[in-house]
Amino acid sequence: MYPITIFIIIVTAVISYISFTNEQWMNKLIFHPPTIHRDSKEAYRFVSCGFIHADIPHLLFNMYSFYIFGTAIELFFKDNFADKSYFLYLLLYITALIVCLIPTYFKQLNNYNYYSLGASGAVSAVVFIYIFIAPLQGLRLMFIPIDIPAFIFGILYLGISAYLAKRGNTNINHSAHLWGAVYGIAFFILICKINSNFNPIENFSVQVSAFISSAKHYFNG
Repeated sequence: MYPITIFIIIVTAVISYISFTNEQWMNKLIFHPPTIHRDSKEAYRFVSCGFIHADIPHLLFNMYSFYIFGTAIELFFKDNFADKSYFLYLLLYITALIVCLIPTYFKQLNNYNYYSLGASGAVSAVVFIYIFIAPLQGLRLMFIPIDIPAFIFGILYLGISAYLAKRGNTNINHSAHLWGAVYGIAFFILICKINSNFNPIENFSVQVSAFISSAKHYFNG
C-alpha cells in the first residue's frame, strides 16, 4: 500500500548498513561542502548523504519517523493526486534532501572539517506536510511526555531548530531540519495548487482557528 515509503526505507537501511563498516563508502557519500565546491561532479552528495547515517539508532529514529508520517502522506497523495502521486511523493523526498542542505553548503563552503549525513531534512519535510493536513492531531516532543496539537509541535520544532542552528556547536545539522520543514510546506502548497482542489492553507487556518476559538471559550468560562 505504501510502495514509495517502503522502498526509500529499504534502500536507506541497506546503504546505511553498508556504510557502517565501509569507511570508503561513507566518505564517498557523505555531504562535504568544500569537496562539492571544488568539483561539481560531487554534487550528488546532496542526495547520497540522505541515505547514510551515523549509527543504527540514528537510522532507526529517522526511518521510524519517516514510516509513521510518510505512510500517511503517501496515502494522501494517492487520494488527491491520482496517477501523479508516486512521482510527486518521490520528487518531494529527493528535492527536500537537496534543498535543506543549500544553506549549509554556502555556510560551510570553506570548512574542511564539516560533514553532514542523514535523512532528517527530508523527514522534516514530510512531517510538516502532515502538520498542515492535520494540525490538531496530537504529537509529542521527546522531552514532553504529553500529546500537543501538531501545529503547536511544529512551532516549537521550528523555534528550537532555528535556535540550535544559530547557536551551532552540535553534531546535528539543525539547519537542515529547519529548511526541510519550510521546503515541505512550500512544496505541498504548490503541488496542491497545480494538481488538486485541496487548499492546504485554508485547511490549516480553519482547523487552527476553530481550536483557538474553542480554547478561548474554555478559558473564558
